[in-house]
Amino acid sequence: MRFFGLNISRVRPNEEKVLSPVYQGRRGWFSIMEPFTGAWQRNIEIKRDVVLSNPTDFACRTLIASDVAKLPIKLMERDKAGVWSETSNTAYSPVLRKPNDFQNRMQFMEAWVISKLQTGNTVILKQRDGRGVVKKLYVLDWGLVTPLVSESGAVFYQLSADNLAGIEQNVTVPASEIIHDRYNCFFHPLIGLSPIFAGGLAAIQGLAIQKDSTTFFQNGAQPGGILTAAGAISDETAERLKEHWDTNFAGDNSGKVAVLGDGLKYEPMKAKAVDTQLIEQLKWTAQTICSTYHVPPYKVGVGELPSYDNIQALNVEYYSQCLQVLIEAIELCLDEGLATGESLGTQLDTDNLLRMDSVTQMDVLEKAKSVMTLDERRKRLDLKGVTGGATIYLQQQDHSIEAIAARDKLLIQQANNPTPAPAADPVPASSPDEEAKRQEVEQRAFVAEVALSFQKGIAA
Repeated sequence: MRFFGLNISRVRPNEEKVLSPVYQGRRGWFSIMEPFTGAWQRNIEIKRDVVLSNPTDFACRTLIASDVAKLPIKLMERDKAGVWSETSNTAYSPVLRKPNDFQNRMQFMEAWVISKLQTGNTVILKQRDGRGVVKKLYVLDWGLVTPLVSESGAVFYQLSADNLAGIEQNVTVPASEIIHDRYNCFFHPLIGLSPIFAGGLAAIQGLAIQKDSTTFFQNGAQPGGILTAAGAISDETAERLKEHWDTNFAGDNSGKVAVLGDGLKYEPMKAKAVDTQLIEQLKWTAQTICSTYHVPPYKVGVGELPSYDNIQALNVEYYSQCLQVLIEAIELCLDEGLATGESLGTQLDTDNLLRMDSVTQMDVLEKAKSVMTLDERRKRLDLKGVTGGATIYLQQQDHSIEAIAARDKLLIQQANNPTPAPAADPVPASSPDEEAKRQEVEQRAFVAEVALSFQKGIAA
């Protein structure tokens, strides 16, 4: 059978014994989870669909999925120097830009993350063209997928019919045609575990508190209670009083004035919200759910925002403890699933997620002048390049490390091998004529000086 560009044959009946389905850790908690051993037999169960309706659980899942989905997927190429830069490739760029016919990039990534958080598993089916290049990707319903393992350890996946993904009938495909992203593989390497496994009981408790509170206020904020009499009453009288009370003073009739006679007295039985610490219990369930998803509670409106005013620090904390493992797992799964090789790879751009406040961002860009070009810094602000912007600028007093090293080397050499001072130039010897002329000049100067002194003496 030709299936998504591959020749895939059905598994023959005598070969089905070779492929063993993986049940451990999946059957028994996929739709119903036990908060403790034996709870299911006692009719204490956690239904996944009920947990999904918890507002805090819903907020955590949608927050994570939307934050990952809004990150652009970039195709990166590594050059000979080991530096990664964004590139484009006809074999990979189209499917990253438009994964399939009915989903854009954000819808596809949101479905990927939602499936992983709700079931612990995301199964992506590849569709290839005639060249064997992956041209479309489909997120499958985990409930329609069963991992299989052969006696030799090879992994296959049994897929049930899914018209949206183009699967017209049940088929078994090799693992090479599947991208399987799994989360918390506690029981089996091929089976992930949703955070609902740990936070389901808290979610059910939160829903029970809200349901009870809703019923209470639907009853006019009047608690249930009992009618008591001073003496004994017959069963017929008790039944008649109960029916009369339920008809006239319960439900929509709550709050009406009841006239009691014959010593009857109404005593409420419901504990007060203050006594049961209703708000504290509800807050505790919300915080527990946040902890299973590793989401800071203030991100979903639970608890107070941290007092320090540093947007980047808060986003880095959220990224490192919650989103980073999901993002890097997606990148690795796409690299392996698309077979990009060692020099190409996918990367989810986290710049928008980790964006700083405007003042801090400008300060960081100003300090990055020595390592980033002007155009690179302008790109961080979504600005176009300018003439001369491809050069890194430094101040004039800055020197290269090579020049500083050469200067230090020269100083060390001079200190270890001092250079002797140069000898004075010798005085050239005078000729006899020059010496006679010199003496004659000196003699005349002496005579003139003596005569001058004599004249000054006479004048005095």
